[in-house]
Amino acid sequence: MELKHLVTHDSGLTVWFTGLSGAGKSTLSQAVQLQLTALGFRTEILDGDIVRQHLSKGLGFSREDRDENVRRIGFVANLLTRHEVIVLVAAISPYAAARNEVRAAIGRFLEVYANAPLSVCEGRDPKGLYCKARIGELRGLTGIDDPYEPPVRPEVECRTDLETVSESASKVLGAILNRQG
Repeated sequence: MELKHLVTHDSGLTVWFTGLSGAGKSTLSQAVQLQLTALGFRTEILDGDIVRQHLSKGLGFSREDRDENVRRIGFVANLLTRHEVIVLVAAISPYAAARNEVRAAIGRFLEVYANAPLSVCEGRDPKGLYCKARIGELRGLTGIDDPYEPPVRPEVECRTDLETVSESASKVLGAILNRQG
């Protein structure tokens, strides 16, 4: 029986996309996943909205609950990273301390800041959250009445208001490939 050569890569990596709702985290992580899969990498997306429906069901939006949500996502990302998967996390993760805690726990971590001005995110408003927050139907929305702490030194910053999805995805892919080196 002939053995086929399998494409192998050095190790797993957590790629953490952070930014306001509507900044393009999910769109960008999906575009990067397509490129990585085409190159033979094992990938998994942990989308904040989906994680909230399952793993973090029942958590609210207090600072403590948001930090716990980030820790739960980080725990799963760490497990996958240790098993040589490139994990693409798309989560607002508004507080720098929680992101830094997860970074320290995982080690192989790349932070991507999906940066778009609040006005652009509000214009996109895919879930209608900003509209609800502005008329008082929703409290504690990140960027409106709850703070967002942008990364100070992300490995990649994507200006999703100025770059195409393809341009941003190429920047992220380049950073990932450099880490896989």
